[in-house]
Amino acid sequence: MTSTTLVFVHGAWHSSLHWNLTLRALAQRGVPGIAIDLPGHGVGAPVPSGYLQPGQPGLGTERSALADVTMDDLTDALVARLAEIRPRFERVVLVGHSAGGGPASAAAERAPELVDHIVYLSAFLPAGRPRFLDYVDAPENAGAVHVPRVGDPAAIGAIRINPLSPDPDEVSAIHRSFLGDWPADQPGWRLLLHPDEPAASLTAPVQVSAARWGRIPRTYIRLTDDLALPVVTQDLMIAEADQVAPEHKTEVHSLPGGHSPFLTRPGELAALLAPLAERR
Repeated sequence: MTSTTLVFVHGAWHSSLHWNLTLRALAQRGVPGIAIDLPGHGVGAPVPSGYLQPGQPGLGTERSALADVTMDDLTDALVARLAEIRPRFERVVLVGHSAGGGPASAAAERAPELVDHIVYLSAFLPAGRPRFLDYVDAPENAGAVHVPRVGDPAAIGAIRINPLSPDPDEVSAIHRSFLGDWPADQPGWRLLLHPDEPAASLTAPVQVSAARWGRIPRTYIRLTDDLALPVVTQDLMIAEADQVAPEHKTEVHSLPGGHSPFLTRPGELAALLAPLAERR
């Protein structure tokens, strides 16, 4: 058994449940891991009142219960969990996926003593540009497959999607973006996604410094067939981060496949992550 644990932070509209297959694959290698739920996520997360009702009444207009969740709230929750975990392990490797790279980076900046290594899994790396939307809306990201939005985010107070939509084209777009390499005839993935994501995940700035965040060794796992965050955008974030913290450049690995290898390639993902747990 290793004296290191990996702490997993999910991306937008996801939860700790998405890491289960990867946690199992790591456990088979003797590597412990802990998946957390950020505020507004997980099995107890609130959903719009009409989301699970026939016809989904009010889905396009109802204000989200997550409207007041801020980046500070997301960061506070993650720092609190890391503070609980840190005393039990010699090393803590923090793994952020997609939008989860924002709170992961913010937590490392605020409390670098709680993290020994950061892994970005096709994740927002905010060193060069502070908001995830700065990269999502960048010209380099023009080829991304964007998840269809429901309603006006400003009015709803969250970024809402509809995984349970009766519109097959809408469901197909979500599937292509997140799980293009997942069999289309296995639709259970739709039940695992939350409809609401706090707007702060994509819009709030995350400021990091070379002196604090930048002193922590970091690894980026590129997903070479990612449609939600194409590899050209991943490479842009890596290059700009290395300009901010050039003394500790990003270690880069690549994994074939789409945006969700924790579901589609858990064994291959575990094989990349396990050696990080064995470092000293």
